[in-house]
Amino acid sequence: MNKIRVGVIGCGSIAQKRHLPEYKKNPNVEIAAVCDVINDRALAVAESYGAEAFFDYRELLKRADIDAVSVCLPNALHAPVTIAALEAKKHVLCEKPMAVSSEEAQAMITAAEANGKKLMVAHNQRFVASHQKAKQMLEDGELGRIYSFRTTFGHGGPENWSIDGADSWFFDKEKAFVGAMGDLGVHKADLIRYLLGEVDEISAFVQTTAKENTEVDDNAVCILKMDSGIIGTLTASWSYVAGGDNATVLYGEKGVMELENDPDYSFRIRYKNGEVLNFELDKIQTNEEGGQTTTHVIDHFVDSILHDREPLITGEEGRKSLQVILSALEASETGKVVKVTGRVPVK
Repeated sequence: MNKIRVGVIGCGSIAQKRHLPEYKKNPNVEIAAVCDVINDRALAVAESYGAEAFFDYRELLKRADIDAVSVCLPNALHAPVTIAALEAKKHVLCEKPMAVSSEEAQAMITAAEANGKKLMVAHNQRFVASHQKAKQMLEDGELGRIYSFRTTFGHGGPENWSIDGADSWFFDKEKAFVGAMGDLGVHKADLIRYLLGEVDEISAFVQTTAKENTEVDDNAVCILKMDSGIIGTLTASWSYVAGGDNATVLYGEKGVMELENDPDYSFRIRYKNGEVLNFELDKIQTNEEGGQTTTHVIDHFVDSILHDREPLITGEEGRKSLQVILSALEASETGKVVKVTGRVPVK
């Protein structure tokens, strides 16, 4: 079978730490082209991977031999570049959040359908070993009825890992649209949907307290009510100045399930009867690992193309997770509880 020829649009940290190394490790992929508006960056990355360098994504998309692209750009560019790539008959893996509005997200989905191409959103939390085990055990009824949950993603902020440091586009509201909620909160929105189903209502406090000279949020605490009636909290923060937190805890009638909450065991259940079940699984990825672990996102995207299967995180799945974040922003702005599906205040 011929290799899938890919292009990576945007050569910042997420491309250099995740997409490019993982594409290189996949035996079914050839990295054909890279693109960045910073010419020296594009040239350096292209040389590293034996690819052609582009400085304008539209020129890259003219290459008929490229089968798929990764869109690793500022949030505000996700939709227009993804749509252009789909219309150029390329499969697309788009970084999260997939868009800055539900209308943009829907336009991306429509473009994928109209052109018969795959659209996948790079939510890697569904591929974490502890999260997949939790999904299986929840479906098997291991905890019985779920009462509540808490899910958190926090670290010191993108200036600590973004290729542009404190000057990163993450702090530019026009380019990013949203801060910690789009960077981290949307990951947890996607995870909790994966584990517990759809979010029905949300209330939230979203604010900027830790970072200076920016209008994007850096701290958010949300209360979610799921379609099933389960209630819980979702927290996203760029203010964790010492260490980070990427934990999810589920509280059920038979026990408490802890995911990435213990330094030694990535999966733990503490049962009501006093028993404890511990698993040492592959650890969740962090930005500090230098690409030493895999997110499994790239391999899944490639397999979905090779075997003509729907990816686990389709455009519609990405849209639904984005909608949770958009609804949280509305809830914070209005001080009301918001219906996630229709973004209609109900209280």
